[in-house]
Amino acid sequence: MQKVRLKWVKNRGLDHLIERTTSIRASCLLLDHLSRLPGSSPVPARSLARLQKPLGLTVPVLRFLRRHPTLFSEQPHPRFPTLPSFSLTPASHTLLARLADASAHDAHLRLARLLLLTRSRSLPLASVLPLRFDLGLPFNFAAVFPASHPGVFAVANNRISLRSASGLPEDIAVSSLQRRHAAAIDSATYRALSRPPSSSSAPLAFPMRFPRGYGGMKKVKAWMDEFHRLPYISPYDDASGIDPESDIYEKRNIGLLHELLGLTVHKMVRRNAIRLLREELGLPHRFTRLFTRYPGVFYLSLKCKTTTVVLREGYERGKLVEHHPLAAVRDKVHYVMRTGVLYRGKGLSKLVLDEDGTEEEGALNGEEFEGEGMDEDADVECFGMEIVDDDGPVDDVDDEGDSDG
Repeated sequence: MQKVRLKWVKNRGLDHLIERTTSIRASCLLLDHLSRLPGSSPVPARSLARLQKPLGLTVPVLRFLRRHPTLFSEQPHPRFPTLPSFSLTPASHTLLARLADASAHDAHLRLARLLLLTRSRSLPLASVLPLRFDLGLPFNFAAVFPASHPGVFAVANNRISLRSASGLPEDIAVSSLQRRHAAAIDSATYRALSRPPSSSSAPLAFPMRFPRGYGGMKKVKAWMDEFHRLPYISPYDDASGIDPESDIYEKRNIGLLHELLGLTVHKMVRRNAIRLLREELGLPHRFTRLFTRYPGVFYLSLKCKTTTVVLREGYERGKLVEHHPLAAVRDKVHYVMRTGVLYRGKGLSKLVLDEDGTEEEGALNGEEFEGEGMDEDADVECFGMEIVDDDGPVDDVDDEGDSDG
């Protein structure tokens, strides 16, 4: 298959969404951490300073805590009054309860699908923990899931494994692309079903959203048509008999990464988290080239001093296409954060969190943050485009480690 080399294109809309999600991630993990600490005394900020890197923050933890007084209340330490200390606000306790309820929605199914993607149907706990926020897993999932689903999950030697899929839904090993195709067939017209196989709209074709200027290029269209004509291998099927250097195996890897990103709540994940799963998923050592080679499927961002991969089809005009209940509660976390940024100490009096889980943002009307709700394709900054007929390496972003470890 002919390869086409594409230069990286910056997308400001998706970069904003990554920055927003990174802040929500840091807040949720801090809320969870503070809620599990013993005692009721305020926690000194210096004891949280070591969490800056794991949280993915680009600012010190103390500055982040003070920036969001509606979530973290600064109080004097009982023994050392000059030591900055923090505790949770009433709004934080309300959000924690809602986050716990929302995470119980289908978290075990997401973990089960992740384990089904692996070769051994098991993963080290150290490889799953960085994905806890992305998959919406509770903090103690390694203890809760084997207890609540004893015939499905097992934990031994610091590994979590899938014992059996008998207690799970029948379509647990069906990819999102296959489920979408089956749903489309049920509602398709005769004209849609009679399209030629060379069309990029043929069955099981990956949805493509190219950066502006790429989708109309003849070489790109020819390449994608040839790519879609290759047989689709489900990421849940055994691919051990396929040549790892073949085009079919590359398409299998694209399907696997597509499914992995589709399992996440926000349709994005940091590259370092994928690197921990690389061997179990059967990905090549330099797997980043898969993201840069198919910019119509993935967006690779360097925002927040790390490398993040976004599934392009997961967003439409800056909003999630599949809105998960946990994502809705995390939006409320962002609402509380934003209220604190705008109103500082008076932010708590401006919050309106009603009983059914929706909030009135009348206090914030006309004060939306810049970039929020923008079309992810509306403001695209291009750093040059180059098309090269090339079968060699095509990645413009290396596979070395990120600053977040």
